Amino acid sequence: MSSSVGQHERIVKLTESNFDELSAGSKPLFVDFWADWCGPCKTMDPVVERLAKKYSDRVAFGSVDVDEEMNLSSRYQVVSIPTFMLFRDGKPMDAVIGAVGEASLEQFVKRAADAR
Repeated sequence: MSSSVGQHERIVKLTESNFDELSAGSKPLFVDFWADWCGPCKTMDPVVERLAKKYSDRVAFGSVDVDEEMNLSSRYQVVSIPTFMLFRDGKPMDAVIGAVGEASLEQFVKRAADAR
């Protein structure tokens, strides 16, 4: 994600120090694993922003810069980016890999939002 998304108030920059606490929170956590040099990641930025705006009342949104947080990337076996993962109670529940388009990613988020 671009630096503008990292500063977006609905999307939390996730690090090793805050990841476990946020992924174990009361809301499901949507995580965008990305890198600044990744073209498909940049393509998905506005999509993730729109989904965060639409669903942030039911789903928490966070981003992991895979270059800065290599331990988190390897912990969840992220080998391709963008990778989008949903966490509930601190555990990964589902993942989507690649620039999948807005409709597909919204269905992914909506399942988590409706599963409460």
